[in-house]
Amino acid sequence: MKLIVFDVDGTLIDTHTLIAEHMASAFTGAGLVAPTPSEVRRIIGLSLPVAIAELARSEDQVLVAALVEAYKGHYRAAVAIANDREPLFPGTREALDRLRLLEETLLGVATGKALAGLERILALHGLRDHFVTLQTPDHNPSKPHPGMLLRAMAETGVAPEDTVMIGDTVFDMQLAKSAGAKAIGVGWGYHERHELEQAGADVLIESFEDLDAALLQLEG
Repeated sequence: MKLIVFDVDGTLIDTHTLIAEHMASAFTGAGLVAPTPSEVRRIIGLSLPVAIAELARSEDQVLVAALVEAYKGHYRAAVAIANDREPLFPGTREALDRLRLLEETLLGVATGKALAGLERILALHGLRDHFVTLQTPDHNPSKPHPGMLLRAMAETGVAPEDTVMIGDTVFDMQLAKSAGAKAIGVGWGYHERHELEQAGADVLIESFEDLDAALLQLEG
């Protein structure tokens, strides 16, 4: 594949515990019942306002905006004092280093994170130079809308048939299928294997060691 686009939370980095913790703080601070970790797991990957609206089961934009800001505040405070709570999944760096060296192959990101948060994560792990296109909700609709992948393809000049989205949620699989691209689901993230299959995953992998073979399978 000429353009390989990665999700972040649940695919490259493990942030479920951190996200669930600060969602709970934001909700309880507003006098609301905190979402459970399993409920939070279901919405990771969506843009923050969409995710919080789903958790709150509310269309009250004032409430959602307040919860978004509270969550951001808790999250920023946590990572400011501890930079070890957003670890890479095993094999992530090695896989990205391998792919970066391939000729005629470009790497990108499509994430529910805001651009500032994404840039911080990539800098933290020394990965910023690996990616030529960064797609976030700052300038795209939330997943599963195909906008992020369509923009990535437009920026790089790569056709849908030469593009693959790699992610851990049904939102990633739906995004890829809507954009006409291939989809690889990862088994270590936040949605179940059968859900990824039902959402259109072309291939499923259980570790980054399986990624090279999966990419070759899609090219075949």
